[in-house]
Amino acid sequence: MKKFEYKTKPFEHQRTALTKGAQYGAYAYFMEMGTGKTKVAIDNANYLFSTKAITHALVVAPNSVYRNWIKEIETHSTNESTIVVHKDKTIYGKGKLNWFLINVEALSHKSGVDVISKYINKYGRQMIWILDESTTIKNKSAKRTRNICKLGKLVAYKRILTGSPITKSPLDLYTQCEFLSPDLLGFDSYYTFRARYAVMQQVEMGGRQVLFPKYYTNLDELTEKLKLFSYRVKKQDCLDLPEKLYTTRKIILSSKQIEIYERLKKQAYAIVNSQEVSFANKLTEILRLHQVANGFVKSDEGEINVFEDCPKLKELLSILEEADGKFIIWANYVQNIKTIINKLKEVYGANSVVSIFGEVSTEDRQEAVRRFQDDSSCRFFVGNPSTGGYGLTLTAASYVVYFSNSYNLEVREQSEDRAHRIGQKKNVTYIDLIAEGTIDEFIVSALSKKMKLSAETLGEQTKKWLT
Repeated sequence: MKKFEYKTKPFEHQRTALTKGAQYGAYAYFMEMGTGKTKVAIDNANYLFSTKAITHALVVAPNSVYRNWIKEIETHSTNESTIVVHKDKTIYGKGKLNWFLINVEALSHKSGVDVISKYINKYGRQMIWILDESTTIKNKSAKRTRNICKLGKLVAYKRILTGSPITKSPLDLYTQCEFLSPDLLGFDSYYTFRARYAVMQQVEMGGRQVLFPKYYTNLDELTEKLKLFSYRVKKQDCLDLPEKLYTTRKIILSSKQIEIYERLKKQAYAIVNSQEVSFANKLTEILRLHQVANGFVKSDEGEINVFEDCPKLKELLSILEEADGKFIIWANYVQNIKTIINKLKEVYGANSVVSIFGEVSTEDRQEAVRRFQDDSSCRFFVGNPSTGGYGLTLTAASYVVYFSNSYNLEVREQSEDRAHRIGQKKNVTYIDLIAEGTIDEFIVSALSKKMKLSAETLGEQTKKWLT
């Protein structure tokens, strides 16, 4: 690898990652959430551009994160760049590194495939394709998996990024590696790959026989193969990482949520601007908007209606699948807390979760903290930050997810520090779930402004946060 000038100084593990993968046609960055794999991929694209190997970079990422790449590219890209997001006006710059960003869900549909197909047919041989969170193509039968693997054959350079390439079984690896190159694992079909690394058994489901893995075999061999074209690092290996890492996951509301949100927004606008309505009633209207953004709505009669297939809950489950380690999950509404608890018990088992909110007794709260800190089977702590965000030590956590935020900066900062306090030896990643185009964005902006004002008042440096 020739000398490369970084725009932003890398940590040692990021420098190692780039050195190992920079020149490969196909390479996997299996870097755990919070270790900075996005920067590594951006540096890799810039390195290839500097060697005149590429002129274009395609980023395909989950809907909740693909727009986050805009800020990351602007921060880390060494070369002058143009950035185009799917459905925006396409303007490419001569002599610049040209980025095209699209969500992976679009590649389940003909319209998205057509867009990428035209793009690849024109620039594929001068392109790097970065597939962020590559477990989104672990299902070999999914349309987007088939489309992505087929289109990938026409691209000169490919990178996959994920902290958890194996979310359920080693068989998850096949299509991720097939996208990079069918030759990497040494198998020309999924079934020969499966026969080598899994012993299958037939199980009856719904009146039909289905094959499930009974156990896995030859995994040492598979591990050695992966080492030839991948770099793996976990947070615990990165002693040079900063103490707190912040990231956001943008959520798109369901069509039903959008319909109700827009109707309530018009109603709220009229009420908030009325001089005849009390302040309490105005707050109620704003509260309803926030509730819709978080997956439910409460009627005037007090009846709670929960939206099916809540996008925030889906994104939360996706995050939990991406990373190992323990999670604190903060939510402001009891309805959300109970829904999250029930879902975690369903997916991970009854012993996987403890909680602290208004309905939990003092004794049970103490036991919840003890279990979360000391019991390896207890992976999740779910709570209301106003109730559980003060005075507790939850240093077993590696991740803190904010399912929702309030306007209270003190509650936010106190709840953050349950994981980040004396005794914490790991880096902690804070993840905010934010519904795009909703009051969620306004709340985060308000918190950020309060934080900056507080820092200025105290003569402190403003910490890097969400905005």
